Order: sequence, then structure tokens, then C-alpha cells
Amino acid sequence: MCDMGGLDNLVANTAYLKAQGGDDKEMRKRRRSLSLPKPEQCAALRTSLEKEYESLCERQPIGKKFFRQFLASNPEYTTANDFLDELHEWDLAEGAAKDKARQNIINKFCKADSKTFLSFLTGEAADKCKAVTDKDFQEVMMGKVKEGTVEFLKGKPFQEYMNSPFFDKFLQWKEYEKQPITEKYFYEFRTLGKGGFGEVCAVQVKNTGQMYACKKLDKKRLKKKHGEKMAMLEKKILEKVNSLFIVNLAYAYDTKTHLCLCMSLMNGGDLKYHIYNIGEKGIEMNRIIYYTAQITTGILHLHAMDIVYRDMKPENVLLDSQGQCRLSDLGLAVELPKGKTITQKVRQEDVAMAMLGCNVIMAFEMKKMATMMTMMTMMTVMMMVVVMIFHDDDDDGW
Repeated sequence: MCDMGGLDNLVANTAYLKAQGGDDKEMRKRRRSLSLPKPEQCAALRTSLEKEYESLCERQPIGKKFFRQFLASNPEYTTANDFLDELHEWDLAEGAAKDKARQNIINKFCKADSKTFLSFLTGEAADKCKAVTDKDFQEVMMGKVKEGTVEFLKGKPFQEYMNSPFFDKFLQWKEYEKQPITEKYFYEFRTLGKGGFGEVCAVQVKNTGQMYACKKLDKKRLKKKHGEKMAMLEKKILEKVNSLFIVNLAYAYDTKTHLCLCMSLMNGGDLKYHIYNIGEKGIEMNRIIYYTAQITTGILHLHAMDIVYRDMKPENVLLDSQGQCRLSDLGLAVELPKGKTITQKVRQEDVAMAMLGCNVIMAFEMKKMATMMTMMTMMTVMMMVVVMIFHDDDDDGW
């Protein structure tokens, strides 16, 4: 007898894998079908858009791309951009590669006879740039020289950019972003997992081919279990964060039955699976160090935004196909309001549970609350490191 359930699963898996592989010719055809709003339709957006350099040219990927294209059209502006790129690469480099990158920066950008000398610098920044040595390189270049370069780009280049065709194209994309998103915008594939409020399935954007994980929260379940505020808080926090070590929100929409959050597709499994189900139980020390660094960086990004992640466990650390990990499931995260206290009443002995992920928070004076919650979050990270090293065969993972 034919196993129809197994056959359906095989078909779903095949379609999912085929979509992930992608067809370059088909993807190009889909992208060409995109119809951006005309420039004259963006007049209202041009007027209302906040003219802030960091937001328009650094934090927004599409804005950063078009600003860089604009800089490439002017040799002097290109030099400033190249300097910041190479300085960033130097900062990330190690060993001999770092020494080589440092010397290359000095020769290219700090020598007055170089074609790519940072001639736009003035005052103290210019003097320090010309006199920089290997010993004071980090202090000088990451300090006054970098600041001077950024200030230069914020001035005339930024003003010219906002009156250029590159900024017009940026506005067209921003106007396109404002179009309402529905389930018709996506192809839906197999279910990747299930939870208390719904399920997660793989989806593909029809006109770009980009794959995402869509978290579909059942409205009836949310209402029955009083999870509406939790779902909206997760959406609000995901809209704010921008880190390589936290799942990113790409789209949010709702249907008659579900609230849908489309996020980074992490198809490498969760950390619990890697600890207990791949090879011998546990993880090699070099991987533990690597994962812990990524997890901690994600946590610190949230803390910098006054957001506390309260659901740290191996199941919520997801890996992508390249082995990079990200924090997921921010439903229990809490945003600490500045200058206020969290007033939900809870028994004194419940405070530890609140810090570890339960949906309860003590009414503390805010400074103490923020300190305690961030400390407890880092303690749970350390606990997870212990699990990765000293796993218990009889433990269920946490």
C-alpha cells in the first residue's frame, strides 16, 4: 500500500530543496518584473523622510547601497569610502594580515604624495593623519581620522546625494516598501516546525526568489492563551534590531486566521540538535568558543537597545547553512522603558523565574531591574556553555 503521508512529505521536501537551489535565469526574470513607483509618486515621501545621515546611508541596506554608488561617481568621495572600508577590514584582521593592512592604509591614505591621500581632512585630524605611526595607528585612525572622514561624508557629499538620481532611486524603493504585503506575495513550502501558537513554514518571495522562515501565529490560539501582547512585542523588537547574530524580520502581515512574521531562514538546525544528535554528544571546544562569541554579541546588541532576552536555551539558538548562529524567538524579550518602572505585580520569590524566561516581572526600581536582568541573561549564556561542554546523557537538553 502506498504511504500517502510519506509521499506528501517527499514532494514537500523536493519542492523546498528546489526552491532553495534557485534558478538564476528564473530569478532574473522575476526581478525584471518588479515595477517601482515613478519618481513623481515619491514627492510626499521626499518631504516627510527624515534627512539623517546614519539612518539613510548606514543603517538601511538599500540606502547604504545607493549612497555607495553615488560616492563611486566622484574620485574624492570614493577615497573617503575606500578608507572607511579598509579601516574596517584592518579592525577585523588578525596577525600578519593586520600588520599588512595597517601598512597599506598608511601608504595609500596618509602619505601626501599618494593619489588617494585624505586631502579633505582639516585641522587636527589632518595633522594626525600625516604624522601617524605604527604605534599610535589605532588611536589616531580609529579616532580623529575616522571621525573626520565621517563628518566629511555627512557634509557636501550627503547634500549632493540627496539631489542626485541615486537618491531618487532610493526613494522609489522606499515607496515600494510601503505597499501592503499579503500571503499572495509568497510561495509557501513545507512546515519547518510547530509551537504553542502556530507553526513555522518556509516561504519564497515571488518576485525575488528570496527564501524566509514564516512564523504563522494562530489568532484564535493567541486570544485563547492571551498571547496578543507577546506577539506584538516580538514584532516591535524585531523591527528595531539589526544584527548578524539575531534573526532579522523581513516582512510582517496578517491573514484572516494568522499573524505572519517572515524572518531569516536558518536551515542548519538548532544548537540542542547539534549538542545531542550529531556525532558524540557535546560540541568541540573551538565550536563552543565560536558559538559563544556570536551569542554574546547578539545579546550585547539587544542590551545596547535596552532590550533583555529572557528565553536563552539551546533550542532558541539557530544555525544557518554556513554554521553561523543567531538568537531566535524574542516573544519573551522585554524592552526596558527609560526612566520608568515595570509595575506588573509578582510574588517576590518569582523574580528568578522572571529573569529566566517566565512571563512575569517584578516591580523594581528601573536601574536595579536592568542590571539584574542583564546579569541573569549572561548567566544563562554561561549555563548553556556548561551544557555544551558537560552535557548530561540523561538530560533533555536544558
